[in-house]
Amino acid sequence: MMKKIDLKKDLKYLYQPSASEVELVRVPKFNYLMIDGEGDPNNSQSFQEAVQALYTVAYTLKFMIKKEKSVDYPVMALDGLWWMDDMSQFSMENRGAWRWTLMILQPAVVTKSAFVKALKQAKEKKGFAALSKIRLEPYTEGLSVQIMHVGPYAEEAPTIQNLHAAARERGCELRGKHHEIYLGDPRKSKPEKLKTVIRQPIEKVRSVQ
Repeated sequence: MMKKIDLKKDLKYLYQPSASEVELVRVPKFNYLMIDGEGDPNNSQSFQEAVQALYTVAYTLKFMIKKEKSVDYPVMALDGLWWMDDMSQFSMENRGAWRWTLMILQPAVVTKSAFVKALKQAKEKKGFAALSKIRLEPYTEGLSVQIMHVGPYAEEAPTIQNLHAAARERGCELRGKHHEIYLGDPRKSKPEKLKTVIRQPIEKVRSVQ
């Protein structure tokens, strides 16, 4: 009998935030398929190759787990962590200096051994060079603020500024890496319809009266 895992439903609080109000969440540890890179994603061949490789392994794992363990689950949305060595210089206008990690969240049923097997299968079938850069690792964000951005990626700046301001109003400082979750497919959706979760890890530094 096929067991179904509905991550999109179980993790709705992390993937469907309000588009009008900043939300405070605590993000637990999850395992992700990950691949690293750098540079402006809009004109980076390595970025497109990384996305292709990630989804290749994610779907190979999905169908392998379904066949071998009778467990079915959805392939989750693409996540992106974005940063610079000096985060004070991080801005939408400085994309060429960005560093990034692309990720796809994996359910607990995906073990290290399953990943190794799926990666081997993907390399044999597809042979993408970027496949050799993929890893399976845990990532924990902890206390964070998040909001839904609706519209083109290029118009995220005001949403991000709002998110950061709300964090400081809560007596918190920003920490870690800027995080985006891409719920829409830019190849199929109109730019004004795209939905992106914008998330920022924070830490409390003082109490707010």
